[in-house]
Amino acid sequence: MAIAVAALAAGTAQAAQLSTDARGAIPHDVQQLVVIDYRAMQNSSAAMDLRARVMPPELKQFDEALSKSGLNENHDVDELAFALYRPSPGSDALQTVGIAQGQFDTQDILANFRKQKLKATMVRTNAMYPMTRTGMMLCFVDPSTLVFGAKDAVTRALDVRDGMAASMLTNGAMMNAMQTIDSQPLWSILDDKGTQTMMKQLLGEAGSVTDFDSVRKHLEGSWYGMDFQHGVSFNLTIQTGDSFAAATVSSLLTAAVMVRKLSASDTEKQALSATDIGSDSGKMTIHFASSDTEFSALLQSPLFQSMVK
Repeated sequence: MAIAVAALAAGTAQAAQLSTDARGAIPHDVQQLVVIDYRAMQNSSAAMDLRARVMPPELKQFDEALSKSGLNENHDVDELAFALYRPSPGSDALQTVGIAQGQFDTQDILANFRKQKLKATMVRTNAMYPMTRTGMMLCFVDPSTLVFGAKDAVTRALDVRDGMAASMLTNGAMMNAMQTIDSQPLWSILDDKGTQTMMKQLLGEAGSVTDFDSVRKHLEGSWYGMDFQHGVSFNLTIQTGDSFAAATVSSLLTAAVMVRKLSASDTEKQALSATDIGSDSGKMTIHFASSDTEFSALLQSPLFQSMVK
């Protein structure tokens, strides 16, 4: 349940799938990719509550810059994705690039740029425009796909898209993870480092024990999806490739839930009781479900706030 807060928004039963052009603009060393059915996000009050409470400041800036650039995000954008990636292999630094898919009136958008006297920066044959005065940039890679973000991040995405650097299409582990989850309206995939960071946060104090240190290296990747069609449903799978490691992490997380229950409010206890944790064939799974009303109450709880920090 907790890792769902890394998401930005929500959807209905529609799937949020990325085109080949969009995938081809994501750098190879992606640590986490979050993809949202942006068009459907208005259909759930719980989804909008989640969006308002957990969207990080950087992604709020992306969201605002999109609309200020002449795009109507509620009508033009179908899917919105954010990729958190390492600019070079082995680097601990992370950068974020956004990708939007939809039916864009490029002529109107470019006319709006000209009206604001915003000039393009050329990256080979690619025209990269400033998104008003925010310092962020935007570039159409095809009529239905654009990349946006900081100048360095957009330039990197264009290098990847133009074949000058490796893309996520050559990252077998992440591509395989994506195929298992991209039928969901909101989904995310994480590599080994992203999964280890996520689990450390989920476990809290339990993540400091020796057992977790012994299985950390077995956390190969993870993926999760959320659906808001009938209440709120969240499913997370962690791939360990090792049944013992999966069972150990499952046990640690179950213990962490029991500890949290001791000081939890009634709303929090209900949410924790609705969280199912298990393991099978080298995978650990978490499932959480609630009504819209229960989820909205949970968003205001201290437990939820501690998990989104």
